[in-house]
Amino acid sequence: MLAAIVGFASSFTIVLQGFRAVGATPAQAASGLLALCVMQGVLAIWMSWRLKLPIIIAWSTPGAALLVATGMPEGGFPVAAGAFLMAGLLILLAGLWKPFGRAVAAIPPSLANAMMAGILFEICLAPMRAVGVMPLLALPIIAAWALAWRFARLYAVPIAVAVAAVLIVLATPLPHGALSEIAPHLEWVTPQFSAGAAIGIAMPLFLVTMASQNVPGLAVLNAHGYRPAPGPIFTATGLVSAAIAPFGGHSLNLAAITAALCASRDAHPDPQKRWIAALACGGAYILLGLGASFAVAFIAASPPLLIQTVAGLALLASLGGALTSALADERQRLPAVTTFATTASGLAIFGIGAAFWGLVAGGALMALDRLRK
Repeated sequence: MLAAIVGFASSFTIVLQGFRAVGATPAQAASGLLALCVMQGVLAIWMSWRLKLPIIIAWSTPGAALLVATGMPEGGFPVAAGAFLMAGLLILLAGLWKPFGRAVAAIPPSLANAMMAGILFEICLAPMRAVGVMPLLALPIIAAWALAWRFARLYAVPIAVAVAAVLIVLATPLPHGALSEIAPHLEWVTPQFSAGAAIGIAMPLFLVTMASQNVPGLAVLNAHGYRPAPGPIFTATGLVSAAIAPFGGHSLNLAAITAALCASRDAHPDPQKRWIAALACGGAYILLGLGASFAVAFIAASPPLLIQTVAGLALLASLGGALTSALADERQRLPAVTTFATTASGLAIFGIGAAFWGLVAGGALMALDRLRK
């Protein structure tokens, strides 16, 4: 449940801004958010149950940021929906093209762990930042987590979540009228296609989704000892992304940060049972989607840093494990550190996020070392 709340609360505003930027009406934007939430929950439940692995599906946050930067295409939101459909079909093609799956699976574990550590590093700083900004709210959450970690380690994160929920309820007044329209509602948008949108929206959306979400998502699973075949996952997410495009949804993919919550030891000591946490995450996403107006009103009014504080505490163990594994092999230590530093830097080039460039930098250094030898 924490993974779903963190995933939703940390980026739903970017998704809504992206929809509005490419011409969506408020009703169309809400429809797109609903479609994304429900279908990523359904996909997570189905794939986790089928594969018995903690497969977490999320919307493409860098894709939404790309929409904000792109702006409205000629023809408005129907043309954008057509681009969403094309991007989904490109992800489907990537899933059916086996050489791509083999290339992703060949990523060295040291670089995969280093990239995951870089992804987690920023959010793991949130507890300390929250103490500086809102100490009266953040310190009780951290204190509850620390005491539970000492006396009831398995329940440290749930206890921190409970304390945070109480503080948010006490500190966050629900806006007037937030419960007036909570019924889910989908709005159909007939996709229209144009060459400009294919080049300016569909292709970049596909590239940033694959490079900034799917590759880090696979790396997170690999770092925790799970190695699913990429092809079926990309095929499923591509099909569903194309299916929800007429309802305003832009793109679904593997999650990275929230996947670490469900794939780590904190989800369950037995790695064979952590897929059950992914089922709960998928169910929570469906509930968030069906009650989107309530969830949006409540979470939008709450301090985002407070939600990130709980996530940062929950991911500290995953960060430590990733760093330990990344630096274990002395021969690959410098490429791993390069991957970590590049990923943690937040570097973005050509609209592609730092996680991808971290792999490129570390991989290039590793290749240079092997060439020298």
